[in-house]
Amino acid sequence: MLQTATVLFAIAALGGLLMAGIRFTTRHNPPAWLAMLHGLLAASGLTLLAYAICTMPVSSLALPALVLFLLAAAGGAVMSLAYKWKQRLLPAWLVIAHATLAVIAFVLLVLAAFGQG
Repeated sequence: MLQTATVLFAIAALGGLLMAGIRFTTRHNPPAWLAMLHGLLAASGLTLLAYAICTMPVSSLALPALVLFLLAAAGGAVMSLAYKWKQRLLPAWLVIAHATLAVIAFVLLVLAAFGQG
């Protein structure tokens, strides 16, 4: 399950990189469909990660990964509801903070999924 969650987050991360590129090169928000797909994939990975933690023995790194992904998800929700929904440009600091939390969580998840924790 952790490996599947890792794949889901990796695909979501590709969308996140694309959206960050759009935001920083065009000074426009990325398209809503891309943001929704990114969120759907990340939420799927998050749900699977939480389920794995609750139902099976997992690496000790899985729980901090979950917590950091939840914080990143909160940042994503703020970007969607407080900025994108109101057609305001996403603040660069929030995009960077969201990405930083997600990258740290992803590294922890990779370590947990592939036997390093």
